[in-house]
Amino acid sequence: MNDSIIILMLGGSVFLGALALFGIMWAIKTGQFDDKDKFLNQVQYDGEEELNSAAEQERKKSALKKNKEGYRPE
Repeated sequence: MNDSIIILMLGGSVFLGALALFGIMWAIKTGQFDDKDKFLNQVQYDGEEELNSAAEQERKKSALKKNKEGYRPE
């Protein structure tokens, strides 16, 4: 291949890569990926069973934490 073709392809790929990078940076800066209602919608549509399961997991976590505090190796 000619050197000019390689330079042209390399320059084009660097340009397109930089364009994509600037596009992603702009989207992050302007909040395009933020979903402020996500957590509110999850709670709103959770059933009673899922909420009871989450509460049970919290109780198990706190019980394990208590057991670890009382444990003293000899």
